[in-house]
Amino acid sequence: MNRVLVVGYKASELGIFSLKHPGIDIIKKAIKKQLLALLDEGLEWVIVSGQWGVELWAAEAVLELQEEYPELQLAVITPFIEQDEKWNEPKQEYYRGIVRRANYINSVTKTKYDGPWQFKEKNKFLLRNSDGMILLYDEEMEGSPKFMKEQALRLAGADGGYRIIQITASDLQSIADEEQPDYF
Repeated sequence: MNRVLVVGYKASELGIFSLKHPGIDIIKKAIKKQLLALLDEGLEWVIVSGQWGVELWAAEAVLELQEEYPELQLAVITPFIEQDEKWNEPKQEYYRGIVRRANYINSVTKTKYDGPWQFKEKNKFLLRNSDGMILLYDEEMEGSPKFMKEQALRLAGADGGYRIIQITASDLQSIADEEQPDYF
């Protein structure tokens, strides 16, 4: 798999409202674990749309991995231009810091937000231009990643060539448990 798309929940869907939330590090570790395995298989590009939440944390994880794996590339392909324009200042600074360090930046539609159709076009474009997906999603907690998962499953079923690697709540819990010191 040369190009992997990373998709997951928005921060608000996870109840994360601060960049200091301990859950962010757990999520980044889970994503890094999958990316490291894929690097051994020839991974070259990680693609995100820059959505506030799992996607930006994944981008940050890629930027951290680039220190040891400079060949790993990060693409941020947004649904429309200036997607961060209505975000608060700290979120904008965080987002722009990541985008500045990305290897490739573009927007699927070359206008500002114009309607939900732009998200649908983004999904189609990203699926067409990736070989597989790392999906942080748990069936027990429905949310925005559900739609991308459904589209990816159709694509995977069409020819079986699209790979979906899912990270669930139990995967995150395992990493959190590993992080806890053993008191017994």
